[in-house]
Amino acid sequence: MYALLDCNNFFVSCERTLDESLEGKPVVVLSNNDGCVVSRSEEAKKLGIPMGAPAFKYKELFQKENVKSFSAKFELYNYKSQRVIEISTSYVDKADFEVYSIDELFLDLTSFKYVNICDYCLSIRNEILEKEKIPVSVGIAPTKTLCKVANRIVKKFPLQFEGVYILDTPQKIEKALKWLDIEDVWGIGRRLAVKMRDNGVYKAWDLLSKPEMWVRKIMGINRKKIINELKEIR
Repeated sequence: MYALLDCNNFFVSCERTLDESLEGKPVVVLSNNDGCVVSRSEEAKKLGIPMGAPAFKYKELFQKENVKSFSAKFELYNYKSQRVIEISTSYVDKADFEVYSIDELFLDLTSFKYVNICDYCLSIRNEILEKEKIPVSVGIAPTKTLCKVANRIVKKFPLQFEGVYILDTPQKIEKALKWLDIEDVWGIGRRLAVKMRDNGVYKAWDLLSKPEMWVRKIMGINRKKIINELKEIR
């Protein structure tokens, strides 16, 4: 099994570690020169502020809804990222992790045969929250692509889980893939999803029924790994 640790609204979460009064309020972080929105709190998302939104176009909304905006502090974000990585990787052997981005990393838990993996990952999440005040979502699954699916479920339904969700049975995996829109599959994206939908592929599950020749034609050879990982073939 693998675990994907993904920091929630990472830049905003970092800003909140400097000012606890920002909790529960709409917050955005802006790119260099305060041009575009590069991170949003859940409250800001509910106001309809999209990722990449030009700040000047939303100036009135920011004022009306009392949206707090901050210039990006990349030194702070890099420091917090390193702290999250240090805490997370202390739970596994030296080679059993992969840093995917500033706010995401995978842990390889395949050697954990006699451990309750959900409880183990909850301990990691709680330590990060306690020591660094950064909320983290953890998706656990047999492949990294399925970890992304599990992580999306955690973020979509935060009240149903304690920040951790595991896809550990064929039934859970099938249900998740029938729920997940095709454009939300890791590595697909919106442009390729348009082709998929034109060919009757609307959910991740629909993709698994397509023949290999179709997959090669529409997705290319390099993306065939996506299919294998959705099918749990590493």
